[in-house]
Amino acid sequence: METPDNESFRDTIGTLTEEGNRKWVFPKKPSGRFYDYRKWVSYVLLAFLLLAPFIKINGNQFLMFNILERRFNILGFPFWPQDFYLFVISMLIGVIFIALFTVAFGRIFCGWICPQTIFMEMVFRRIEYWIDGDRGAQMRLDRQEWNAEKIKKRASKWTLFLIISFIIANVFLAYVIGSDKLISYIVEGPTAHASTLISLVIFTGVFYFVFAWFREQVCIIACPYGRLQGVLLDNKSIIVAYDHKRGEAENGRKKFRKNEDREALGHGDCIDCFQCVNVCPTGIDIRNGTQLECVNCTACIDECDHIMESINLPKGLIRYASEENIEKKKKFEFTPRLKGYSAVLFILTGLLIGMLMLRNDVEARVLRLPGQLFEHKEDNIISNVFTYKLINKTTRDIPEINFKLRTYKGTIILVSAEDRFTVPKQGLAEGTLFIEIDQSELNSDKNKLMIEVYSNDDLIETTTVNFLGPRSYK
Repeated sequence: METPDNESFRDTIGTLTEEGNRKWVFPKKPSGRFYDYRKWVSYVLLAFLLLAPFIKINGNQFLMFNILERRFNILGFPFWPQDFYLFVISMLIGVIFIALFTVAFGRIFCGWICPQTIFMEMVFRRIEYWIDGDRGAQMRLDRQEWNAEKIKKRASKWTLFLIISFIIANVFLAYVIGSDKLISYIVEGPTAHASTLISLVIFTGVFYFVFAWFREQVCIIACPYGRLQGVLLDNKSIIVAYDHKRGEAENGRKKFRKNEDREALGHGDCIDCFQCVNVCPTGIDIRNGTQLECVNCTACIDECDHIMESINLPKGLIRYASEENIEKKKKFEFTPRLKGYSAVLFILTGLLIGMLMLRNDVEARVLRLPGQLFEHKEDNIISNVFTYKLINKTTRDIPEINFKLRTYKGTIILVSAEDRFTVPKQGLAEGTLFIEIDQSELNSDKNKLMIEVYSNDDLIETTTVNFLGPRSYK
């Protein structure tokens, strides 16, 4: 897209001064139909973000990312370290899904779904509008000396920011360590869990720093997705775009004057009011084309539509459109790139569903005891020693566990007081066992055995081991 050839074209980051210092962004309070849609979407997602750690499905937390214990729950499905491949596939599906929507609709994830944007624009920024006022009032307050009014407003705002950051930190901790554990820690008191309290204070400080000071810099500087969109977008992607054909015309934009024939003078519909710039939460001028800082929040669309409506010009000067649509009036089409991403997404989703259906509630691992070969006992009995580990991925105890051989006649002896045991819910049971087989049953010095794991009389898992014997066999 050609860039307008005038002095107002910005070729530097909008949040930096000419000296390279931080320029604070005071966005105008947005309003309009897209902002109303975003509010409802944000309310739903905020409720989801706050409640998801406390929702249980079959006893499993709906979402949990316990990195310390390497336990993850996604949509109620528990993932253990042994299920890491499933977790990786789930993450790949998420990445491909976001990439697909970026190719098709630009950075729409950032403006409508990203937790950073939702909390910043729909929680913290709205508190700021409530206490400090709109753009003009905020700018005056910023320049104002530290008197009683400014101290009162700053103290009120920062206190509320700190309280909300503390709440977010608790919810974040519920995602990490689990909601049940968090609630028990709260009931037992902070002094009983000093390390957790320190973590909570650190999280609170991080969230407060992000939402009270760092703000839009997260989207501009820190977020890798902003960089990623640069290689995903093309001229067919639907983005928040300024129609420069209509806005600039032949002689460029011009301030609005009543009873002036702009079309006859060769000027476009853009009246250079800068309202699209003033309302932007990242401080950009959308008229300069697609920019890394744009999060597709649609605030400029609402503001421009309001201006166009007030001067009796058609809406849509800034709208959701592709560069190809603006240049050539082409409609959106399902491109080969989109088909490719959709095919990969479909295959990965099918693979994940298939693996989840084949996944057992109990995983058994039987391994040879390191450094041990075999023992020759009386009556031509060959004995091998193994260790076993049973992982229960469910939220219920699995009782009366016992082992049986499927492919060979032999005996399995547990090194424990009882021949049967229970695997606790979301826990594991481990121990040692001996397998004894008559030498006449063996076919070679290395024999593959299949071991069946039963709970009462129900087969719940099978696994294989190599059973070693002497080289002299029948």
